[in-house]
Amino acid sequence: MLLDVGVDDLRRAVRRGISVGLSRPARTVWAKHDAGTDGWLPLWRHMADSAAVAGLLWDRWVPEGVRRLVAQALPGGEADARRLAVWLAGVHDVGKATPAFACQVDGLAERMRAVGLSMPSQREFGAERRLAPHGLAGQLLLQEWLEREHGWSGRSTGQVAVVLGGHHGAPPEHPQIYDLECHPELLRTRGESEALWRRVQTEFLDVCAEEFGVRERLADWRKLKLPQPVQVLLSALVIVADWIASNRDLFPYFPDAAAVSDEARIAAAWRGLALPEPWRPKAPRGSAAALFAARFDLPAGASLRPVQEAAVAVAREMVVPGLLVVEAPMGEGKTEAALAAAEVFAARAGAGGVFFALPTMATGNAMFPRLLGWLDRLPAVERQRLSVQLVHSKAALNKDFEVLLRASRRQIAAVDAEGDEQEVPRPGAKERIAPAELVAHEWLRGRKKAMLASFTVGTVDQLLFAGLKSRHLALRHLALAGKVVVIDEAHAYDAYMNSYLDRVLSWLGAYRVPVVVLSATLPAARRRALAEAYTGATTGAYTEVEGAVGYPLLTAAARGQAPVVVRPGASGRSSTVDVEPLDDGLGVLADRLEGELADGGCALVVRNTVNRVLETAKVLRERFGVDAVTVAHARFVDVDRAAKDAELLEKFGPSSAVRPAKHIVVASQVAEQSLDVDFDLLVTDLAPIDLVLQRMGRLHRHRRGQRPKRLRKPRCLVTGVDWTALPPKPVRGSELVYGRHALLRSLAVLRPHLVGKAGVVRLPQHISPLVQEAYGDEFVGPPEWAEAMDQARAEHERVQARKEQSADAFRLSEQAKAGRALTGWVAGGAGDADDTRAGRAQVRDSQESLEVIVVRRHADGSLTTPEWIGGGQGGLPLPQDAVPPARAAKAAAACGLRLPLQLSHPKAIDAVIAELENFCVPAWQTKESPWLAGELILPVQADCQTRLAGFVLSYTATDGLEVRRDDE
Repeated sequence: MLLDVGVDDLRRAVRRGISVGLSRPARTVWAKHDAGTDGWLPLWRHMADSAAVAGLLWDRWVPEGVRRLVAQALPGGEADARRLAVWLAGVHDVGKATPAFACQVDGLAERMRAVGLSMPSQREFGAERRLAPHGLAGQLLLQEWLEREHGWSGRSTGQVAVVLGGHHGAPPEHPQIYDLECHPELLRTRGESEALWRRVQTEFLDVCAEEFGVRERLADWRKLKLPQPVQVLLSALVIVADWIASNRDLFPYFPDAAAVSDEARIAAAWRGLALPEPWRPKAPRGSAAALFAARFDLPAGASLRPVQEAAVAVAREMVVPGLLVVEAPMGEGKTEAALAAAEVFAARAGAGGVFFALPTMATGNAMFPRLLGWLDRLPAVERQRLSVQLVHSKAALNKDFEVLLRASRRQIAAVDAEGDEQEVPRPGAKERIAPAELVAHEWLRGRKKAMLASFTVGTVDQLLFAGLKSRHLALRHLALAGKVVVIDEAHAYDAYMNSYLDRVLSWLGAYRVPVVVLSATLPAARRRALAEAYTGATTGAYTEVEGAVGYPLLTAAARGQAPVVVRPGASGRSSTVDVEPLDDGLGVLADRLEGELADGGCALVVRNTVNRVLETAKVLRERFGVDAVTVAHARFVDVDRAAKDAELLEKFGPSSAVRPAKHIVVASQVAEQSLDVDFDLLVTDLAPIDLVLQRMGRLHRHRRGQRPKRLRKPRCLVTGVDWTALPPKPVRGSELVYGRHALLRSLAVLRPHLVGKAGVVRLPQHISPLVQEAYGDEFVGPPEWAEAMDQARAEHERVQARKEQSADAFRLSEQAKAGRALTGWVAGGAGDADDTRAGRAQVRDSQESLEVIVVRRHADGSLTTPEWIGGGQGGLPLPQDAVPPARAAKAAAACGLRLPLQLSHPKAIDAVIAELENFCVPAWQTKESPWLAGELILPVQADCQTRLAGFVLSYTATDGLEVRRDDE
């Protein structure tokens, strides 16, 4: 276990000690200071701490595949790779041995002046001091030293030294380097002490080169050409080592800790951190059927689907692990196929975990317990601990993750250096088939670190952020480089998101990260684009991939290898869906449902906008009664949305025992994904063909007893269209959501399958032909539609071009040639706005949405959590003069609500935020209030109404949020 630090580990982490032989001036240079206690750390101590942590991380935390990739870039293989990583961590803060940094604490600066290291005061330096952040200063010092002392060329030094310059999250840009070069007095005080400053800086670099075993390697490294992905990984490792070594709980400050030996200090810190080890899987042996039986809780008598067996076979047979695209119908077990393939890939590639990316928080939440179930069935070494994280902005409110958090809760604190040793596992302990301990580790939490856990489930944004130029991007790349990445519902992303996805795939291919892409309805052109992006092939190179015909279909691609297409047999599962048009009118819909449900049955009505959902539900309740109609959409507070999902699964899920005799669910697009629900009848607004097919997948999805006589055959009614127009015209809301081009193409390919024509869609036989035809380049539809469809296509292409151009603003560049430094890698980026509202809007080409926490304001001005919240969480007092109790604060945080687009439109958002800020509670804006600090609060009155920026907002637990203009 990583809790234990063996003698050999300590010997590798701590050699003779940097401080041995340092001159008196060098020993006065400081790195850390605590103004509260006046504690401090000398630079040599932080250098030694950081290097020791980097060595332990390399040996015991960094996945094998990452170590292998770095090693391939160095002449001495892994031994060189480890030396380089430890050395860079050791010297990362050498820029603190400069007057621009050292002047910041008067008492410590005075000690340095007393030994001859003169420097102006911070005030005397003025604003120019900011030109020398210590990371950039260290980069320049290291480059100068490599040239002067070891004969490196100026160009070759940047690829190594940029790791120092970027260790605070962003590699420096060329103008920053030039500005500091023009101010050498920031690096060394001019005059008598300039030579001493240079000697001290050289002394630190000389000692570190000797201590960390690189002095004899620097000559061989002169001709290095480090690939940019390797520079990124080294940068990330140094950042992690620095963050750990900067934790005062783990590495206490002087003078209190001055007497502790290096070995005892490092051993205590590592035990206190207790960082879980990476997953080290062994290639599963035996048949695919045996693998599935061991890893998944399959129903009695279940047999392996051909696509599942093929996925395992391809993962085993690829020359090198790479990209595997799995196209198969809904309900074919693609998730299980992906996890099985991931295990095979991980063993072959040396991956230390899995990241499962899904389109929405709801799909992520649904996937998380499935991942935990799979992890529980993986083979584990005795006492093994595996880190697990649910990664999205509402993860802490997920019940499964909350249980994991409670079980794993521990504060990061150093173990007493003289404390008892942990029990050492007995030699030769055998591998066993038993669950490892799954932990949500304290240190591996937060926006920038959560992805570093071995097993993560999150929204696809977390993957796309790897293509967004932002601070600490290297950490996200390290997190992904050590995993197998699974991308679910790949058809669900638009052109803008795909531009980010393709760029991320190009970097994952460079990292040799195995990737599994899942889709039921993937256009052939996207299949080709995914393969080309991952392998670095030129656009259009993989025409055979785009031209592949078959369904299910598996496509395998890897750098340096020809793509392979596999056509597994069909599983035999099939259904025939009668499809017919239905006029768009609420009365028409109610009449038709009354007839179809005369003998009972459960119907799903899918609308493309929330307003249509609410309008429809109102009319249907008047006809069928309030209790017979349920509403589902994304405009509920989180706790109500979770309760709504649970209710739908209970009534319409695969094991429902309380299925109503007659019921109608009116839903938005939330019904397409995440919920494994089954209905007897489907009514859907016209949507792009892949989404229509996804919705059809909710028809007769599960085996039931006798369905009502009229509904024993699956039937889909397509509405939301003026069928009398030429061509038929989708309703305005649908056009705003999806665009006219996609809807007309969908209508054109569906037209031959409507009643009066062929009248049926056969699943899965028609899935791929319909999708490929709708998303192909050939004209579809009758000739009289041609003019309207040409106009729609032209507008679509203009929008696509705008989106792709817009994506370029913050999108990461492709890898430059090997040896070119990462200088300016995230220049002009989004700053810290990766996993934020602004960041999510950036990678999804959406308006910056606003989220509020709904609280109840009473007549006397007091605040509580909303009374209707269940589980004893409703009506809890929220004091305004103090931080609320944790239970009440968490209950309030569970009432997050995303406001609709009309309230986050660029013309309205400033006014909305200004009004919401009037409700700010100052006492909550503190780090002691993590659930509520920084959140926008929306108080509602007794009738659950409030006014905001010219709108009236009404909320009910049954219908969610309704918004209308104040003057309506």
